[in-house]
Amino acid sequence: MNSNLNNVFSFLKSKKFFIIYMVFITLTFFSTLSIKNIAHPKFELILYFIVLIIGMLCINYYLNHNSDKELYKIAFVAILLFGIMCALIVPISDVSDETEHMTRAEITSRGVIFPHWTGDEVGIDRLFNVTEGEFSDECNDVGFVSIESIRFFDINRELTVFNTSHDQDKINSSDFMYGSAFEQNPFYGYLPQAFGILIAKLLDLNVIWMLWLGRICNLICYAGLVSYAIKKVNCLKIPLLAVACIPITIYQAASMSIDSLFFGLSILVVAYFINFCTSKENSIEEKQIILFSILCLLMALCKLPYLAFIFLLLFVPKEKYSNKKMGIVIFSCIFLVALIGLAFSSFSTHALMHSWRSVYNFNNPEQQWNFILNNHMYLLDFLQQIFTDDLSFLVKGFFNFYGGNPNGNHYGDNYSLITILIQIFLTIILFTYPENIKFDLKTRAGTFFTVLLIYVGTCFTQLFSWAYVGQLNLGINVRYFIPLMFLCFQ
Repeated sequence: MNSNLNNVFSFLKSKKFFIIYMVFITLTFFSTLSIKNIAHPKFELILYFIVLIIGMLCINYYLNHNSDKELYKIAFVAILLFGIMCALIVPISDVSDETEHMTRAEITSRGVIFPHWTGDEVGIDRLFNVTEGEFSDECNDVGFVSIESIRFFDINRELTVFNTSHDQDKINSSDFMYGSAFEQNPFYGYLPQAFGILIAKLLDLNVIWMLWLGRICNLICYAGLVSYAIKKVNCLKIPLLAVACIPITIYQAASMSIDSLFFGLSILVVAYFINFCTSKENSIEEKQIILFSILCLLMALCKLPYLAFIFLLLFVPKEKYSNKKMGIVIFSCIFLVALIGLAFSSFSTHALMHSWRSVYNFNNPEQQWNFILNNHMYLLDFLQQIFTDDLSFLVKGFFNFYGGNPNGNHYGDNYSLITILIQIFLTIILFTYPENIKFDLKTRAGTFFTVLLIYVGTCFTQLFSWAYVGQLNLGINVRYFIPLMFLCFQ
């Protein structure tokens, strides 16, 4: 009897990772079942077994190879396999503003780096029907020139290929004017998606492949950046990979959103920062500082509050730099990155007005600023909200892919059990991962300051670019702060 029990315990110990994964996936599967999302039971069951098998294969490879040297390969394959499933099954344009991202990607696929707004400065008022909450078909002289097939993704938004028969239509390249195209975003954030769209056009595929190939190419870029970061970072590989693979991150990475590149660049920046802090004395050269600054700039132009990442250079122990003159290089890089960022901010603020946000949200930065100056309690209410209600909302958003409204049209269900399990998982990794790496107090304090600065800065940005004048509807989402989670493991 004792022998049998010992055999059972021995088996469970050797297979503990497989068992934990099986339990987690099974709990996830059953806890998300509802009348709304079980329309095709066979489809869901097939996906369950595919996810189960892929996960076990990845675990098996990890356990049977040198974990540190081979982890980047597992990262690439796991993100790619799970992400491709996400790219194919997530409903049409269900990711936040995905049709608008697709429009910008389609424009980029034709070699247009800077989209051209057509129409007068107040044309958006005519274009967007505030009451109906949609673009007007009657205003075909205002917006950005794209192609007719963009209409398919707008009309069939939130549907699946099971719910529409037009996914097999051929791509229609006739000119079509669309009201918003993320003019304020940098062009390089849409190169992977544009490449996927271009392939669909060249192969004369059905219209749905514009979305699928665009998502998959975006995902490949993200998987490549994460894999490279995991390969190059000196330590904390598992914690970084854990954040890179949480559901909300994969959901955004496997979409047409610029967030995919933003997340990928952010983990690369954090990997370089970790390497700086854990490197040998006098080992950081000028070229490494310049490369780090370029990566910070490329990332921050996707979301401007993240310009603050450049300040991380100040919190690297000074003995790590090759010589005392490196301070001049560091401050020069900080100055240049900040200068370029501020210049880009001026452009993006103006470009933001060429979208539905300028009308639907009634946002006006100048009026908002005047309101704050004349209502000091408003600013205190703002600070109280972002550190209480908004922070609580973000904590609950790890498995809440869209805006957090379970009654809305988008995928915003509150799966509390999975959210709690993910948070427990990340907490365990944060506090128990066996790394004998100690960052000094200066680095930890500086990292905390950077996290706080970006969080507050992002909320202020939303206050001026999204919220109604005099209101606190910031519209923030946990996806805005994924890069901060990479920093929290130090």
